[in-house]
Amino acid sequence: MDYKLEIAKKISNMIEMETEKVLDLMEIPPQPNMGDYAFPCFQLAKVVRKAPNMIAKELAQKVEKDNIVEKAEAAGGYLNFFVNKEEFIKEVINQVLEQEDKYGSSDEGEGKTVLVEFSSPNIAKPFHIGHLVNTITGNAIEKIFKHLGYKTVKLNHIGDYGTQFGKLISAYKRWGNDEVIEKDPINELLKIYVKFHEEAEKDPSLEDEGRMYFKRLEEGEPEAVALWEKFRELSLKEFKKLYNDFNIEFDSYAGESFYSDKMPEVIEILKDKNLLKESSGAQIVDLEQFNLPPCIIIKSDGATIYATRDLAAAIYRKRTYDFHKSLYVVGNTQALHFKQVFSVLKLAGFDWADDCVHIGTSLVKFADRKLASRKGDVIYAKEVVDEAVEKTLEIINSKNPNLENKEDVARKVGMGAIIYTFLKNNMDRDIIFSWEDMLNFEGESGPYVLYSYVRGKSILKKAENININPDLSCLKTEDEFNLAKQLNFFNETVKQAAERYEPFVITRYVTDLAKAYNKFYNTHPILTADEEIRDARLALTKAVTTVLDTGLGLLGIQTPESM
Repeated sequence: MDYKLEIAKKISNMIEMETEKVLDLMEIPPQPNMGDYAFPCFQLAKVVRKAPNMIAKELAQKVEKDNIVEKAEAAGGYLNFFVNKEEFIKEVINQVLEQEDKYGSSDEGEGKTVLVEFSSPNIAKPFHIGHLVNTITGNAIEKIFKHLGYKTVKLNHIGDYGTQFGKLISAYKRWGNDEVIEKDPINELLKIYVKFHEEAEKDPSLEDEGRMYFKRLEEGEPEAVALWEKFRELSLKEFKKLYNDFNIEFDSYAGESFYSDKMPEVIEILKDKNLLKESSGAQIVDLEQFNLPPCIIIKSDGATIYATRDLAAAIYRKRTYDFHKSLYVVGNTQALHFKQVFSVLKLAGFDWADDCVHIGTSLVKFADRKLASRKGDVIYAKEVVDEAVEKTLEIINSKNPNLENKEDVARKVGMGAIIYTFLKNNMDRDIIFSWEDMLNFEGESGPYVLYSYVRGKSILKKAENININPDLSCLKTEDEFNLAKQLNFFNETVKQAAERYEPFVITRYVTDLAKAYNKFYNTHPILTADEEIRDARLALTKAVTTVLDTGLGLLGIQTPESM
């Protein structure tokens, strides 16, 4: 049962306002002693020509106690509702235990397709921490929409086209060593790519050579294509190792190159709409009406640019998937690029451009390091993952040296710590990377939430002869009611995370649920309580671990059974 909806219906019947509008106005009071739901009466004042506090008092007197509402009280201009605690606790726990990992799901997305483009590393370059943020964020967003019944398609728009590949071909032909590259492909390819830029600073003609090789690649020259395919294959093999670690699979690896033969149509469409203009030898679309700089479609040397390929990709995806939403999970630094691309689509008459959304991910900040692949100063994603696992294993060895499957637990906890850190705050804020905070088992961290989950699972394992139909009316304490309220919030939390494209809403939720459970655990006996209370508290514990597991799963965090 949706208590908020049922209370909204009661209010709607009293004041003749549509239920949907009532729902939009309803609030959660800031303090538990003020009630569980609140309705502000200020909007009614002009209509009924009474003060909001008088309206609230009159409405409160009309509310009768039933299996949903215990009572209603007026507080200033607010009408505060207190739910029937006993029925509420029963309803919520039974619903969680019945629905299990489907709890919080819905059919709101039935028949609608949501595309999620994320990760999108560049071939022949290391998978750096920025790509890892995009990967983790996009993976969570896809899971959230899938939980709400949408058909989701995971797209990995690999960066496998552009002038840089002409430069890489030039670098390979000059300094490449097949035997060395085969052993450590991405790092070795990066080395020669960096060397190209170092040498080009001394000899600028190398830049022309790089452009020349890219032109050959665009024209399909066999040697250039063969080298490019080799770089792509070696890179994807390495990337997939990391994806496997995070249990991520993609539906498509169609990169920029996939759209190379689809760009001429885009150019024709823009010509037919009289949108292309010449500027310093380049072909551009003027976006002044959107207060944006012009979008370059064809460079002065005749080569295309990634905006051209993104336009082709967007049109292809609409035709192929007829998407409800097309989400681009890419760093905030690309915000202008996507505004330009979506604006060009709009000018070209594609109204579905409004369904294309750029979700800008946060920047990771280290105290003394920067991200810049051209100079080779790269924070490798693999190094971060390996170090997280290694440090977690050290903690486990010091705290629980006899733990079984230590390596597997360390991997899940270490990688969970990374995911939690990246999804801890909304995407307007930078991610401050700190090993101490990330692997803290006491504070707001991935290990803390995972340990709370494991604590609950441990209690369930220790329990014997569990009653599958306990008397949940035994759950009478404020802590137990607060836990039930937290569990009940999960449905709304998932919807809110999707509406805002913000996984941190769920990160915040699982943290609050873990805190509420730990408070309950530390205050109330479970296994040593009287039998009826014990059975009811075990059911509550099972409901908590179920929702923690589901919430963490939506973030992409795998739960260990012990720690």
